[in-house]
Amino acid sequence: MKLVYSYLISVKYIHLLFLFLISLFPALVYSDSVSKPSISIIIDDLGYRQKEDLLALSLPGPVAYAILPHAPYTKKMVSIASKNGKEILLHQPMQAYKNNELLGPGALTLNMTHKEFVKTLEKNMSSVSNIIGVNNHMGSLLTRHPGHMQWLMNVIKENEYIYVDSLTSTSSVAWEIAEKNKIPFLSRDIFLDNKKDLDYITSKFYELIEIAKKEGTALAIAHPHFNTIEILKKFLDDIDKYGVKLVSIKTLVEIKNQ
Repeated sequence: MKLVYSYLISVKYIHLLFLFLISLFPALVYSDSVSKPSISIIIDDLGYRQKEDLLALSLPGPVAYAILPHAPYTKKMVSIASKNGKEILLHQPMQAYKNNELLGPGALTLNMTHKEFVKTLEKNMSSVSNIIGVNNHMGSLLTRHPGHMQWLMNVIKENEYIYVDSLTSTSSVAWEIAEKNKIPFLSRDIFLDNKKDLDYITSKFYELIEIAKKEGTALAIAHPHFNTIEILKKFLDDIDKYGVKLVSIKTLVEIKNQ
Protein backbone atom coordinates (compact mmCIF):
# COMPACT_ATOMS: atom_id res chain seq x y z
CA MET A 1 0.00 0.00 0.00
CA LYS A 2 2.82 2.37 0.90
CA LEU A 3 4.48 1.58 -2.41
CA VAL A 4 1.31 2.45 -4.32
CA TYR A 5 0.91 5.66 -2.31
CA SER A 6 4.54 6.69 -2.98
CA TYR A 7 4.03 5.94 -6.65
CA LEU A 8 0.92 8.15 -6.79
CA ILE A 9 2.76 10.99 -5.03
CA SER A 10 5.63 10.69 -7.52
CA VAL A 11 3.24 10.74 -10.46
CA LYS A 12 1.50 13.79 -9.01
CA TYR A 13 4.78 15.71 -8.68
CA ILE A 14 5.96 14.64 -12.12
CA HIS A 15 2.65 15.88 -13.50
CA LEU A 16 3.03 19.22 -11.71
CA LEU A 17 6.61 19.54 -12.94
CA PHE A 18 5.41 18.81 -16.47
CA LEU A 19 2.74 21.52 -16.24
CA PHE A 20 5.31 23.98 -14.92
CA LEU A 21 7.71 23.25 -17.77
CA ILE A 22 4.92 23.54 -20.33
CA SER A 23 4.03 26.94 -18.89
CA LEU A 24 7.51 28.14 -19.83
CA PHE A 25 7.12 27.28 -23.48
CA PRO A 26 5.07 30.32 -24.52
CA ALA A 27 7.91 32.54 -23.35
CA LEU A 28 10.30 30.52 -25.47
CA VAL A 29 8.21 29.75 -28.52
CA TYR A 30 6.56 33.15 -28.69
CA SER A 31 9.55 35.29 -27.94
CA ASP A 32 9.97 38.65 -29.71
CA SER A 33 12.29 37.15 -32.27
CA VAL A 34 9.64 34.69 -33.42
CA SER A 35 6.14 35.90 -32.70
CA LYS A 36 6.12 39.62 -33.32
CA PRO A 37 5.66 40.98 -36.85
CA SER A 38 8.65 42.99 -38.07
CA ILE A 39 8.79 46.54 -39.39
CA SER A 40 11.68 48.48 -40.89
CA ILE A 41 11.85 52.21 -41.52
CA ILE A 42 14.05 54.12 -43.97
CA ILE A 43 14.41 57.89 -43.70
CA ASP A 44 15.02 59.22 -47.22
CA ASP A 45 16.49 62.44 -48.61
CA LEU A 46 19.22 63.17 -46.06
CA GLY A 47 21.94 65.59 -47.12
CA TYR A 48 20.27 68.97 -47.67
CA ARG A 49 18.59 70.04 -44.41
CA GLN A 50 21.11 69.86 -41.60
CA LYS A 51 18.78 70.58 -38.67
CA GLU A 52 16.09 68.12 -39.74
CA ASP A 53 18.65 65.50 -40.74
CA LEU A 54 20.35 65.63 -37.35
CA LEU A 55 17.02 65.21 -35.58
CA ALA A 56 16.20 62.25 -37.82
CA LEU A 57 19.53 60.64 -36.99
CA SER A 58 18.64 60.76 -33.29
CA LEU A 59 15.66 58.41 -33.70
CA PRO A 60 15.90 55.31 -31.49
CA GLY A 61 16.45 51.78 -32.72
CA PRO A 62 17.66 50.36 -36.03
CA VAL A 63 16.18 53.02 -38.31
CA ALA A 64 18.00 53.15 -41.68
CA TYR A 65 18.99 56.31 -43.55
CA ALA A 66 19.05 56.88 -47.31
CA ILE A 67 21.49 59.70 -48.06
CA LEU A 68 21.65 61.67 -51.31
CA PRO A 69 25.04 61.88 -53.07
CA HIS A 70 27.10 65.08 -53.41
CA ALA A 71 24.76 67.13 -51.20
CA PRO A 72 26.01 69.87 -48.83
CA TYR A 73 25.73 67.63 -45.74
CA THR A 74 26.25 64.19 -47.28
CA LYS A 75 29.60 63.53 -45.63
CA LYS A 76 28.48 64.83 -42.25
CA MET A 77 25.36 62.67 -42.21
CA VAL A 78 27.31 59.59 -43.32
CA SER A 79 29.83 60.19 -40.53
CA ILE A 80 27.19 60.60 -37.81
CA ALA A 81 25.08 57.67 -39.01
CA SER A 82 28.18 55.46 -39.10
CA LYS A 83 29.25 56.48 -35.58
CA ASN A 84 25.73 55.74 -34.33
CA GLY A 85 25.80 52.27 -35.87
CA LYS A 86 22.95 53.06 -38.27
CA GLU A 87 22.45 51.38 -41.63
CA ILE A 88 23.10 53.67 -44.59
CA LEU A 89 21.78 53.41 -48.13
CA LEU A 90 22.73 55.41 -51.20
CA HIS A 91 19.56 57.32 -52.11
CA GLN A 92 20.22 57.15 -55.83
CA PRO A 93 18.51 59.84 -57.96
CA MET A 94 16.84 58.35 -61.04
CA GLN A 95 14.95 59.90 -63.91
CA ALA A 96 11.24 60.39 -63.30
CA TYR A 97 8.30 61.23 -65.54
CA LYS A 98 8.24 64.80 -64.24
CA ASN A 99 9.95 67.21 -61.83
CA ASN A 100 13.41 66.02 -62.86
CA GLU A 101 14.79 69.39 -61.77
CA LEU A 102 14.50 67.96 -58.24
CA LEU A 103 16.85 65.04 -58.90
CA GLY A 104 19.99 66.84 -57.79
CA PRO A 105 23.56 65.79 -58.67
CA GLY A 106 24.44 62.20 -59.53
CA ALA A 107 21.20 61.37 -61.34
CA LEU A 108 20.92 58.29 -63.56
CA THR A 109 19.03 58.98 -66.78
CA LEU A 110 17.91 57.06 -69.84
CA ASN A 111 20.10 59.05 -72.24
CA MET A 112 23.33 57.90 -70.55
CA THR A 113 25.67 55.41 -72.15
CA HIS A 114 26.50 52.31 -70.14
CA LYS A 115 29.90 53.77 -69.29
CA GLU A 116 28.40 57.09 -68.11
CA PHE A 117 25.76 55.26 -66.10
CA VAL A 118 28.23 53.03 -64.25
CA LYS A 119 30.74 55.84 -63.67
CA THR A 120 28.02 58.08 -62.18
CA LEU A 121 26.75 55.29 -59.93
CA GLU A 122 30.23 54.43 -58.67
CA LYS A 123 30.99 58.09 -57.92
CA ASN A 124 27.76 58.28 -55.95
CA MET A 125 28.72 55.18 -53.98
CA SER A 126 32.01 56.86 -53.10
CA SER A 127 30.16 60.01 -52.03
CA VAL A 128 27.87 58.04 -49.69
CA SER A 129 30.28 55.59 -48.07
CA ASN A 130 29.62 52.69 -45.67
CA ILE A 131 26.41 51.72 -47.43
CA ILE A 132 24.59 48.41 -47.11
CA GLY A 133 22.51 49.03 -50.21
CA VAL A 134 20.79 51.37 -52.63
CA ASN A 135 17.28 52.73 -52.98
CA ASN A 136 15.87 55.00 -55.65
CA HIS A 137 15.17 58.71 -55.29
CA MET A 138 12.27 59.44 -57.66
CA GLY A 139 12.85 57.12 -60.66
CA SER A 140 9.28 56.56 -61.85
CA LEU A 141 10.59 56.41 -65.43
CA LEU A 142 13.97 54.70 -65.15
CA THR A 143 12.79 51.89 -62.87
CA ARG A 144 10.45 50.73 -65.65
CA HIS A 145 13.36 50.08 -68.04
CA PRO A 146 14.87 46.56 -67.79
CA GLY A 147 18.12 47.44 -69.58
CA HIS A 148 19.05 50.33 -67.31
CA MET A 149 17.91 48.46 -64.21
CA GLN A 150 20.16 45.58 -65.24
CA TRP A 151 23.10 48.00 -65.43
CA LEU A 152 22.22 49.13 -61.90
CA MET A 153 21.86 45.60 -60.56
CA ASN A 154 25.20 44.55 -62.06
CA VAL A 155 26.99 47.14 -59.91
CA ILE A 156 24.88 46.30 -56.84
CA LYS A 157 25.66 42.60 -57.22
CA GLU A 158 29.38 43.28 -57.68
CA ASN A 159 29.40 45.10 -54.34
CA GLU A 160 27.09 42.61 -52.58
CA TYR A 161 24.57 45.31 -51.70
CA ILE A 162 20.84 45.16 -51.04
CA TYR A 163 18.42 46.92 -53.38
CA VAL A 164 15.33 48.59 -51.95
CA ASP A 165 12.67 49.65 -54.43
CA SER A 166 11.06 52.88 -53.25
CA LEU A 167 8.28 51.87 -55.65
CA THR A 168 7.64 55.28 -57.16
CA SER A 169 6.04 53.44 -60.09
CA THR A 170 3.75 50.43 -59.93
CA SER A 171 5.35 49.38 -63.23
CA SER A 172 8.83 49.09 -61.71
CA VAL A 173 10.81 46.08 -62.96
CA ALA A 174 13.27 46.24 -60.05
CA TRP A 175 11.95 43.12 -58.34
CA GLU A 176 12.12 41.07 -61.53
CA ILE A 177 15.70 42.14 -62.32
CA ALA A 178 16.88 41.71 -58.72
CA GLU A 179 15.36 38.23 -58.48
CA LYS A 180 16.93 37.19 -61.79
CA ASN A 181 20.33 38.30 -60.48
CA LYS A 182 19.81 36.81 -56.99
CA ILE A 183 20.20 40.21 -55.33
CA PRO A 184 18.79 40.75 -51.80
CA PHE A 185 15.71 42.88 -52.37
CA LEU A 186 12.99 44.75 -50.51
CA SER A 187 10.09 46.83 -51.74
CA ARG A 188 8.41 49.69 -49.92
CA ASP A 189 5.00 48.94 -48.46
CA ILE A 190 4.02 52.44 -47.40
CA PHE A 191 5.10 56.09 -47.41
CA LEU A 192 4.44 57.58 -43.97
CA ASP A 193 4.43 61.27 -44.80
CA ASN A 194 3.10 62.11 -48.25
CA LYS A 195 1.20 64.69 -46.21
CA LYS A 196 3.09 66.39 -43.41
CA ASP A 197 0.34 66.86 -40.83
CA LEU A 198 0.53 64.93 -37.56
CA ASP A 199 -2.80 63.13 -37.87
CA TYR A 200 -1.97 61.83 -41.35
CA ILE A 201 1.46 60.54 -40.31
CA THR A 202 -0.02 58.91 -37.21
CA SER A 203 -2.68 57.14 -39.28
CA LYS A 204 -0.04 55.89 -41.71
CA PHE A 205 2.05 54.48 -38.87
CA TYR A 206 -0.95 52.52 -37.64
CA GLU A 207 -1.43 51.33 -41.21
CA LEU A 208 2.21 50.17 -41.24
CA ILE A 209 1.55 48.14 -38.09
CA GLU A 210 -1.55 46.56 -39.62
CA ILE A 211 0.36 45.58 -42.78
CA ALA A 212 3.05 43.95 -40.63
CA LYS A 213 0.48 42.03 -38.59
CA LYS A 214 -1.22 40.81 -41.75
CA GLU A 215 1.88 40.02 -43.83
CA GLY A 216 4.48 39.33 -41.12
CA THR A 217 6.72 42.18 -42.28
CA ALA A 218 6.35 45.76 -43.52
CA LEU A 219 8.74 48.40 -44.83
CA ALA A 220 8.03 52.12 -44.51
CA ILE A 221 9.77 55.08 -46.07
CA ALA A 222 9.61 58.50 -44.43
CA HIS A 223 11.43 61.82 -44.69
CA PRO A 224 13.25 64.17 -42.31
CA HIS A 225 10.29 66.48 -41.63
CA PHE A 226 9.77 67.82 -38.10
CA ASN A 227 6.30 66.29 -37.76
CA THR A 228 7.50 62.93 -39.06
CA ILE A 229 10.35 62.84 -36.57
CA GLU A 230 8.01 63.81 -33.71
CA ILE A 231 5.58 60.99 -34.52
CA LEU A 232 8.29 58.39 -35.11
CA LYS A 233 10.01 59.21 -31.83
CA LYS A 234 6.71 58.83 -29.98
CA PHE A 235 6.01 55.42 -31.52
CA LEU A 236 9.54 54.03 -31.54
CA ASP A 237 10.21 54.91 -27.89
CA ASP A 238 7.48 52.43 -26.95
CA ILE A 239 7.28 50.17 -30.01
CA ASP A 240 6.74 46.93 -28.03
CA LYS A 241 3.25 47.91 -26.95
CA TYR A 242 2.07 47.98 -30.58
CA GLY A 243 2.76 44.29 -31.04
CA VAL A 244 5.56 44.70 -33.59
CA LYS A 245 9.35 44.90 -33.49
CA LEU A 246 11.59 47.36 -35.32
CA VAL A 247 14.38 45.57 -37.20
CA SER A 248 17.25 46.57 -39.47
CA ILE A 249 17.04 46.36 -43.25
CA LYS A 250 19.46 43.43 -43.27
CA THR A 251 17.33 41.59 -40.71
CA LEU A 252 14.14 42.26 -42.69
CA VAL A 253 15.78 40.76 -45.79
CA GLU A 254 16.72 37.66 -43.77
CA ILE A 255 13.19 37.31 -42.37
CA LYS A 256 11.58 37.61 -45.80
CA ASN A 257 13.97 35.00 -47.21
CA GLN A 258 13.21 32.39 -44.52
